[in-house]
Amino acid sequence: MDIRKQVGLNVRRYRETKGWSQEELAFECGLHRTYISGIERGVRNPTVTSLERIAQTLEVEPFELLK
Repeated sequence: MDIRKQVGLNVRRYRETKGWSQEELAFECGLHRTYISGIERGVRNPTVTSLERIAQTLEVEPFELLK
C-alpha cells in the first residue's frame, strides 16, 4: 500500500477514536481542515513536522502514523 494512504488511514483511525471531526483535529493542531482531509485521502504528502504536530495532538507517537 502507498505510504500516503497508510498514513491517512492511521490518522483517520486515531482521529475517530477521539471522536473528532477533521475540523476539530485541524483546529487542535493548527492546520487547515482541507489539509487534514488531503492527508486522510492519501493525496497529500505531509511533512515530518506536520506528522509530528498531528501525532502530538492525537497523543500517539509519530511512528504510529507510519505503521
